[in-house]
Amino acid sequence: MPFSDPVSVAVKRLPHGEGLPLPAYATAGAAGLDVVAAEDVTLAPGARHAVATGFAIAIPAGYEVQVRPRSGLALKHGISLPNTPGTIDSDYRGELKIIMINLGSEAFAIVRGDRIAQLVVAPVQTAHFVEVAELDETVRGAGGFGSTGVRTA
Repeated sequence: MPFSDPVSVAVKRLPHGEGLPLPAYATAGAAGLDVVAAEDVTLAPGARHAVATGFAIAIPAGYEVQVRPRSGLALKHGISLPNTPGTIDSDYRGELKIIMINLGSEAFAIVRGDRIAQLVVAPVQTAHFVEVAELDETVRGAGGFGSTGVRTA
C-alpha cells in the first residue's frame, strides 16, 4: 500500500547544524525520520539533557511532529526520551532539541552526528470539551489501571 502524499515541513539549518544531515527516512517503509545530534554530550546514569539538533522547523497547521526514542539505543544502552512521545506544535519555531535520559547503569556518550531519535509527522484532531451531568454507561465503567486484566483465559 503506497504512502499518502508527503507533507512539506520547512527546515532552517542553524549555524551549529552545518554539515549534518537533515531528518530523513532510513528505509522506504520507515514511519519515523532519523534525527541526529548537533553536539557532543555524555549522559551519566540517571542524567537528562536536551540535545541540540542544529535546526528549527515550521510544521504546517493541522499537524504535529512526534519525537520518539530509537529502539536500539533503548535496548542496548538504556537511552530513552522521558516525555515520549514528545510533541512539537505547529506554532513552535525554536531549535528542535531532543530530551534524552540515561536509564542505564553506565555513562553514555552522544557524539555529534549520532542518530538520537525519530520524528513522526502526524495530523492533529482538535477537540471541543462539553460539560455534562452524567456520562453514558459502558461495560468497563470507571475501572482504571489494570481493570481489564492481563490474561484472556
